[in-house]
Amino acid sequence: MDNMNANIVEQIPRLRRYARALTGDSHSADDLVQDTLERAWSKLYMWRRGSDLRAWMFSIMHNTFINHIRKNKIVTVSMDDDVLEIPTRATQEDDLHLRDLTAAISKLAYEYREVVLLIGLEQMSYEDVAKVLGIPMGTVMSRLSRGRGKLRSLMAGESAPVLRRVK
Repeated sequence: MDNMNANIVEQIPRLRRYARALTGDSHSADDLVQDTLERAWSKLYMWRRGSDLRAWMFSIMHNTFINHIRKNKIVTVSMDDDVLEIPTRATQEDDLHLRDLTAAISKLAYEYREVVLLIGLEQMSYEDVAKVLGIPMGTVMSRLSRGRGKLRSLMAGESAPVLRRVK
């Protein structure tokens, strides 16, 4: 059991990084990680030995995040005013690119943001992301493509096209 607790504790930095990127707020991220850990420890009997613990915990975090959004407990905010705790080289241009990327990621719809962060930041496979989010792998690929496209246009300074509803 001590080994399992150590394995869960080992996931905390990854969970916190992903929660911070999802919520855009360190306090909400800490609450989300705490809720995730609480559920993981209380539902440990549901984890299948031999399966990926990281993917299982990210699934719990995803479901917790969605539940909080539905209950309006978490409000995503822009990270413009709050600098990410990511070490970077001490060059002005890198800091500006990071700020722009952070702002662009925060503008993505959470469905796209989740997939982009899990694949880009956490380097999970498409299959693992599909399991974590409970969606088909084709949907993962589609959301990743659309999310990356939206990020490219946001980073290039292009404004989103105005769509009209046709009746």
